[in-house]
Amino acid sequence: METQLEFVDGVITDANGNTASVAYFGSEDAARRALASLLGCRGCRGCSRCRGCSDCSDCSGCSGCSRCSGMAPRPIEPPEIPSIPNIHKAIYDAIQTVGLEMSTWHTCGTTHCRAGWAVHLAGEAGYALEKRTSTEFAAMQIYKASGYPISPVRFYESNEVALADIKRLAGVE
Repeated sequence: METQLEFVDGVITDANGNTASVAYFGSEDAARRALASLLGCRGCRGCSRCRGCSDCSDCSGCSGCSRCSGMAPRPIEPPEIPSIPNIHKAIYDAIQTVGLEMSTWHTCGTTHCRAGWAVHLAGEAGYALEKRTSTEFAAMQIYKASGYPISPVRFYESNEVALADIKRLAGVE
């Protein structure tokens, strides 16, 4: 059973008050398909593939989202980017106590690679940043905030090459 549609001045309106403009969708057929894709929506304008929305405009693929329910979306808080004072020396000192293992980010919670040490030494904020992004990205941001932008290729070096670079930057020879 096809829903009754009203067509006036290039705008199609369905029984729930949802509208689709032929000019917006490019053709009458496309506008009709957009209206047919709305499930349980009321008073929406120019939307498609939405479900249970009301008074929306230009939504697509929604399902009860904050934009569709008339509420403003909550802004996403940027993650804290921690820094480590004298990062190279801090990582070098940690390696001397526990070790460096460049084959994996974190090993047994005690040994880390270069990036893993940056995350670990940054503490709770470092682990929170790692959880929201990735170990590689978190470590790059921590290094940058600590005053030393680092190329991510440095996180994939051998133990020997990484240790030599860390020692050089820490001023330990």
